Amino acid sequence: MMKKIYTLLAGLTLGCLSQINGQILTREDSLSAGLIRSNAVTVLSGYGNVRYSNNLTDKSASANVDRIVLFVGHKFTKKLSFFSELELEDCKIAGGELGGEFAMEQAFLKFDINASNYITTGLFIPRVGIINENHLPTTFNGNDRPFVENFVIPATWREIGIGYYGISNRIPGLNYSLALMNGLNSAGFEKGTGFRGGRFEGREANANALAVNGALLYYFKNLRFQISGYYGGSSGISKLAADTLLLKNKPFSTPVQLIESNIQYHTHGFTLKALAAFVSIPKAFDINQAYNNNTANAILGFYGEVGYNFLHKTDKNLTLFGRYEGMNMNLKLPTNALRDETINRQYLVTGITFQPHKGVAVKLDYYCLLTGAATSTIAKPIFDKQNVLNLGVAYSF
Repeated sequence: MMKKIYTLLAGLTLGCLSQINGQILTREDSLSAGLIRSNAVTVLSGYGNVRYSNNLTDKSASANVDRIVLFVGHKFTKKLSFFSELELEDCKIAGGELGGEFAMEQAFLKFDINASNYITTGLFIPRVGIINENHLPTTFNGNDRPFVENFVIPATWREIGIGYYGISNRIPGLNYSLALMNGLNSAGFEKGTGFRGGRFEGREANANALAVNGALLYYFKNLRFQISGYYGGSSGISKLAADTLLLKNKPFSTPVQLIESNIQYHTHGFTLKALAAFVSIPKAFDINQAYNNNTANAILGFYGEVGYNFLHKTDKNLTLFGRYEGMNMNLKLPTNALRDETINRQYLVTGITFQPHKGVAVKLDYYCLLTGAATSTIAKPIFDKQNVLNLGVAYSF
């Protein structure tokens, strides 16, 4: 089974390509790249987006400030910097009401060893997928981030730990990274969203469970290719609690494994992009026995996107794009999990992105969501096909 999955991942990513963006887009990018020459300097940056959304299927519409993010960084010395992002989602949070989030998206120190190597420590974003590290709304098409990098790869995903990043001196264009972080909380896993609900995101993370993340990132002319992996425990509870729930409480017990690869390419205004991700939770039976949360043994997601920028000969952007996404959230189930085809999704997304400036984007997109057929034991959703129109604006500085 695993061999077939890895073969599929390789075929999907090597068969498709997308854009890379090596530009310095924000003051945060400048600080990270070491382009701010003076020491003892504080840097402000940020991004956000607002949208109008119309569900043409159920005849409902909404307007929302999806997120406002403020970045504050500080350069202590030539080799020591601080990075932080404070994020507000859905604009307003009221006590006792659902929705919204006010959270730190990152807060870490960066130690530059030399021009090719550095260490990060604190609350940081591991190198997984495309969107996780590069999630500015002005860098992707459509008002929504790719759905696979929400339900399968839970971007924006951040944890507490330490990471090492380097550039190969022997192989031009090859970057590598390795990180050690706190693990996950399998009690928070939910049907339909994989292990997204198991992230600690810096809040009282249980460090009994640990995780490792590694990635290889390669640039060659207009090509950007990455493969990354994650392996981490998800039952970092006390020994007494673990014994009660018939779980183990060692650092890598009840593991979650993720492997993803993505590739991007651009030429003469054309951009192509593809990503595939596979999640394995071999002890899903034990998790379901402990928490009754219908966790799957295996999850698969992939997408491919193509676009053309009609203004590629200028410093502006007018891109027409199309993207297909597919995900099987119950690719393989343990015997104590219930199959629900309605959480298997396909998205057909198309739209236009206009950028009069690299820091500002106006976006119009339309997507069709198709879900699997309901079984007799699963309540059928009101609509197994939905059509949604989005209009939004985004900024980054």
